[in-house]
Amino acid sequence: MTEWSPTEGDSVALEGTPFQRGLGQAAAGRAACDAVRQVTADRLAAAEAQGLLGPRARQFLAAQMDFARAVCQPELAELTGIAEGFGLPVDRLFAALHLGILHDLSAVPDGVSDGCSAWAVDRGRDGPMVVKNRDFSGAHSGIQRIFRHEGPDLARGPMFCLGSLGSPGAYSSGMNSAGLAIVDTQIGTRRHRPGWLRYFLMTRLLSQFASVAEAVRFIRAQQHVGGGTLVMADARGEVAAVELGAAEVAVEIAPRVCRTNHFTLTVTAPETLTDPASTIEDTSHDRRAFLDRTIPGADWSAEAASRLMATHRGDGPQAGPLCQHPDAGGSRTISSVVYCCASRLMYACLDNPCTGPWHVLRL
Repeated sequence: MTEWSPTEGDSVALEGTPFQRGLGQAAAGRAACDAVRQVTADRLAAAEAQGLLGPRARQFLAAQMDFARAVCQPELAELTGIAEGFGLPVDRLFAALHLGILHDLSAVPDGVSDGCSAWAVDRGRDGPMVVKNRDFSGAHSGIQRIFRHEGPDLARGPMFCLGSLGSPGAYSSGMNSAGLAIVDTQIGTRRHRPGWLRYFLMTRLLSQFASVAEAVRFIRAQQHVGGGTLVMADARGEVAAVELGAAEVAVEIAPRVCRTNHFTLTVTAPETLTDPASTIEDTSHDRRAFLDRTIPGADWSAEAASRLMATHRGDGPQAGPLCQHPDAGGSRTISSVVYCCASRLMYACLDNPCTGPWHVLRL
């Protein structure tokens, strides 16, 4: 990794109601809109070819849509705006957001998974921080954006979200003006039921809450579709990792937490569903072990965090492959982000963090 000198970053301004903010994504230009439609069509076509959208899936998606209409109105309104803006049927876009879950339900190997390595600390040279590498299909690298949301429904003021065009709110991570930052990691699970989709949940948490304690209380009180984890910290230095099971959630409150792509807490660990075709899941335990060894041993700054996320397997004794490069399935690290909660600074690299440029943005 070269000298770390972040330059001022750009964000896509999305303003108004959730529907208006969703609709606003289509202002990205014709080439980006075409790319979103193509990525969505390709993913759904692959799912159909694998038999993922059969009668059982359609029944599950119908129940999920009923839940979203009843409980997730702002988040569903944003998705409706996105669908209208990009000229996509909202039910198709809704299905695309659930493809990981449909793979779990079908037990069909995916091969390309939304991976990710994430961690958070309560203090350091740059205060409380939340950090994530996003591992996903390279097809999403060209439609990644940093979004700045502002609207009357955002109780905690404007928020940054790092995600993909054509996807809702905090599709990968985000931070609000109160200094609450949240990132996720994907984990397949053996059971699902109608409930909060993780991407909708992250958006709701950032839109309404200022602290980890408030966010955790909300999570505990809800019904979840199951799958994945949330790693979060706030400006006061509260830190948590939440493992989202369908039957129940498990919460770790600690000064420093980390997660990759398997559940680790007693309640949820048996629910992990692995994909034997996925190299991302294959490295999950190595990445987690590396973070467990490394995170406790330093006084972290944003720069030090960015350098850690640029680590490859051969970079040192027992180094974990946090920075992943394209494999046979097309998976790679497509972004890296460091949220500094107290200063409301976001450092982001929309590429492999070992070679890509870093940018800084302030709420």
